[in-house]
Amino acid sequence: MPESRHLSRRGFLAGALATSALAACGTSKKSTSPGKGAELTHWDQMVSQEPWIKKEIELFQAARPDIVVKRTQQASGDLEKLLDLAWRGGNAPDVFKVPSDKLDDYVEEGRVLALDKYATLEWQKTFPAYSFVEGVNAINGKVYGAPFDGEAPWVQLYVNNKVFKDAGLVEADGTVKIPKTWDEVTLFAEQIVRKGNGSVHGIGFGNSAFAMIPWWMELFTAGAGYPGSVPPGFPGGLDPRTGKFTRSTDRVVSDFLTLFLEWKTKGFIVPNALSVDDEISRQHFARGKFGMIVGGVWNQPGWTELGFTDYSVTTLITPEAQQKSFFYHGPGKYSLAISASTKSPDQAWEWFKWYHGLDAGSRWVQELKGGLSSHPEANDPSKIDFAPFAAYVGMAKLILPGPSPALRNPATANVVPKKITPDFDAITTGLYTGQIKDLSGALAKLAEEQERVFTEALDKAKKKGHKVSLDDYVFADWDLTKPYKWDIPEYIGAK
Repeated sequence: MPESRHLSRRGFLAGALATSALAACGTSKKSTSPGKGAELTHWDQMVSQEPWIKKEIELFQAARPDIVVKRTQQASGDLEKLLDLAWRGGNAPDVFKVPSDKLDDYVEEGRVLALDKYATLEWQKTFPAYSFVEGVNAINGKVYGAPFDGEAPWVQLYVNNKVFKDAGLVEADGTVKIPKTWDEVTLFAEQIVRKGNGSVHGIGFGNSAFAMIPWWMELFTAGAGYPGSVPPGFPGGLDPRTGKFTRSTDRVVSDFLTLFLEWKTKGFIVPNALSVDDEISRQHFARGKFGMIVGGVWNQPGWTELGFTDYSVTTLITPEAQQKSFFYHGPGKYSLAISASTKSPDQAWEWFKWYHGLDAGSRWVQELKGGLSSHPEANDPSKIDFAPFAAYVGMAKLILPGPSPALRNPATANVVPKKITPDFDAITTGLYTGQIKDLSGALAKLAEEQERVFTEALDKAKKKGHKVSLDDYVFADWDLTKPYKWDIPEYIGAK
């Protein structure tokens, strides 16, 4: 269940006019007082997570029989368009999943309810510090959303245990060997192909729907002293320590891409990787067609539905055994919001509060195994009975707070570089197909183009009166091995 954490383009910029308009919209509706019956409409996009949301609604209604929650699953349509139509038709849901990076727009348009009446400092402190952040889920000092998911490395390496055992990749105690380094992945892939006489491959991925090779690169370089997995707000490929685009000069990038091409040349990778999509590739992995695949925790429920549970999971595969960096995240997220047009704001808040509470979060982690909760107390691997998911929960220590240009200077929200063609995704695919043969030249040209469009974006923002500069993006004192200290209040309204 992806959440939005971006410091949005207008998050810091919604002015007093929008705020006053929202306040007027929020207070002009007739409210149903607590204790009286109310029927709430709720929209979300949960599919594999549906058992959890259904159970939470049942539990909530049992605890609050005066409130009925009528849920609509909007997984197949364009949620943004559906919400717009609902608002225009005067039948917007009371509580709804906010599309990515749209909260600030909805605040400016007066469509969402400010929660300052409810989201007290005491309630905020039931969440970790920096869960509520100006420009993310709060605007002009008012809270509009709350975090639901917790932080963990977004991408992992999955190992098919049976394929590994058939290839003899087992420890003395009979458990499968888990690769930790680039060399181990290479050696294990080679042994799988050799033992399988070519009928089983070591590595697989599906690239037809979107570029998957960058996922592999991020997983294999994030722990190698290269800041490839940084919080939102930085242009792709920019090293926050220097303000330079370093994919062409940092050896770890070219070394991994060269290694990936070697895996292809040696026949370690399935030959149909470019003609199938990620979903089909995951099914092939479950059927034992190959031994290793890269993906996210969202793979796990799908495999469970297929009856496939015999796999292991790891992350941060490094060139050597030494880990030199981590995954990184920014502060704050949001998931749901309450419509400003709701006729039952108090009851909508009670459902909103339940949904984001510790008990619901614990069930999300321990029963559904849907991901981590924003409440650290819920993320206890010892309370999880499924080893691969328990391993994923234990990875939370491998993602650290990272720097953010928008926290340093909110005006950077106005710096929007143009899209480059070909971008890094296209270049990695072109390298794999052989259409691009000069790796260092392609990366150097990309870095040059990125610097050009980034400089143009800075200049354009300056001409519009925004005080921005490259210095906003440079964090020369950032130690990749330590949590970055954000210079913002721990909670909205805290002194």
